[in-house]
Amino acid sequence: MKTLKRRRREYKTDYAKRIKLLKSEKPRIVFRKTNKYIIAQYVESEEARDKIIIGISSKILLKHGWPLESKGSLKSIPASYLTGYLMGKTIKEKKLKTPIVDFGMLKTLHKTSPHAFLKGLLESGIEIKTQEKTFPEESRIKGENLKKKIDVQEIKSKIDKG
Repeated sequence: MKTLKRRRREYKTDYAKRIKLLKSEKPRIVFRKTNKYIIAQYVESEEARDKIIIGISSKILLKHGWPLESKGSLKSIPASYLTGYLMGKTIKEKKLKTPIVDFGMLKTLHKTSPHAFLKGLLESGIEIKTQEKTFPEESRIKGENLKKKIDVQEIKSKIDKG
C-alpha cells in the first residue's frame, strides 16, 4: 500500500493538478474560500516556488462601500464577484500577463461563488476561457437573494474610480 503525501492526506494539495499548472508556465490566480472571506492571489511560479504578486481578500470590499452590517456575508456570491472584479482591475492596472485560474481542491459546482469570481474577472477585462452557463444568475450576483440588500453596482463603480 502506498502512503499518500501529508498535504494530500490533509486534502490541501492535488499534486497531479499542480504539476499540470506548473508545466503551463503561466501565472495563475489562486481562489480560496475560508469560513469568513474569499482570498484571491496572483501567483507566479519559478522552479516550483510560488511568488505571490497580488493578494486580495474580500475584506477589502469594506473599504469600497460594502455595508458593515453585512460583514458576515463577505464569502457570498456578490462578494466573490466583486473580489474577482477587483482582482481583474488590479491585474490590468499593473499590466501583468493573463493568468489561468487555480481552484485547488475546492469542489467547483456550477453557479456558485468560484464561478461568480470568474465572472468578475471576465467583466474586468481579463480573458479566461470559460462557459457562460456555469455563471450564477444575474439576480444572485446583484445580491437580491440576500436578507440585507447590497448595492453591487455602487460598489463596482467605486472600484472603477480607484
